Amino acid sequence: MNYQVHESAIVDPGAVIGEGSRIWHFVHVCSGAKIGKGVSLGQNVFVGNQVTIGDHCKIQNNVSVYDNVHLEEGVFCGPSMVFTNVYNPRSLIERKNEYRDTLVKKGATLGANCTIVCGVTLGEYAFIGAGAVINKDVPPYALMVGVPARQIGWMSEHGEQLDLPLNGQGKATCEHTGTIYTLNGNQLTKQIPPVGARSASE
Repeated sequence: MNYQVHESAIVDPGAVIGEGSRIWHFVHVCSGAKIGKGVSLGQNVFVGNQVTIGDHCKIQNNVSVYDNVHLEEGVFCGPSMVFTNVYNPRSLIERKNEYRDTLVKKGATLGANCTIVCGVTLGEYAFIGAGAVINKDVPPYALMVGVPARQIGWMSEHGEQLDLPLNGQGKATCEHTGTIYTLNGNQLTKQIPPVGARSASE
């Protein structure tokens, strides 16, 4: 076994777990789960059968990743944040055939105690503030806060808010990496850092 599992954790036979991953106290990973390399599952995390978790994701304490939730590489799930997979649940009505897919794309951050209502896609490096409730798709790099969540800005891949309007035209440079971001309407894209710019690891 090329990953670490605490003695109190349960990993059902058939689960696929990548090299260097760490599974902490009281975690339950179901048999159909597919977990990448270098993933950290904090205390009391649950991972369902129809779940994929990409390389280097960090899932903090008390998070349940239910069926039909898919996390790409480098997603951060803050403590006690919530995923769902049924839009209109009733205890007396079986709706397992109505699960809605939730996709969280590369590098996104989901803050502590936020809620992701099922059936949405969160774009690359989106940043969801603590306690926010997401009930619609989120653009790449968007900074979202509130209940229901609204966009209040843009975040760099390094995790710093950029000096840009929500809509229109503009450019901003991440002071940590030198990466240049260009806003065109309501879409943000990044450019290759200029020669000599600092890297994120410096």
